Amino acid sequence: MKSFGQKAWMLPQPVLIIGTYNSDGTPNAMNAAWGGQWDSKEIMISMGSHATTENLARCGEFTVAFATKDTIVASDFVGIVSAKKEPEKMQKTGWTVVKAGNVNAPVFIDFPMTLECRILRKIDESDEGYYIVAEIVNILVDEAYLAEDGKPDVEKMQLIVFDPVHHGYHVVGERVGNAFSDGKTLK
Repeated sequence: MKSFGQKAWMLPQPVLIIGTYNSDGTPNAMNAAWGGQWDSKEIMISMGSHATTENLARCGEFTVAFATKDTIVASDFVGIVSAKKEPEKMQKTGWTVVKAGNVNAPVFIDFPMTLECRILRKIDESDEGYYIVAEIVNILVDEAYLAEDGKPDVEKMQLIVFDPVHHGYHVVGERVGNAFSDGKTLK
């Protein structure tokens, strides 16, 4: 096996769109890849120093949308352009925005699934950013992306993941197995 040393190569990485309100009340979004489930009702996201970080300091509520094949261009855009430097950032995405029902944050309805979240705690806070642990207050899913059982259908959503090795995006593909079941054949 070839050795590469220490790299930020945890694979795959989600492409998360963090929605907050700027100090003037306008919606803002950023792309974050370093995040995941913390426990059954909480998530964790690594935050650098961004306009979003400042927004979260003012109001600890936000939304998390999952980027898709259809939203890839604008999702990448909000990751490479800062609201601090580009006041028309959100208009350029073309996203439709509504206010979240359970938190003080925007919902971008162009995404199939959005988490409404509230910060519970910040870890290792510094000038460079911090890690947030947030409670999932509610989950919104566009009905077009529900399976026959009424729950979210990952295949329909065409969610994307980030490849930090080659700086690419990949669509989450087909179902290839059954969790908590397939391994039983080895018992």
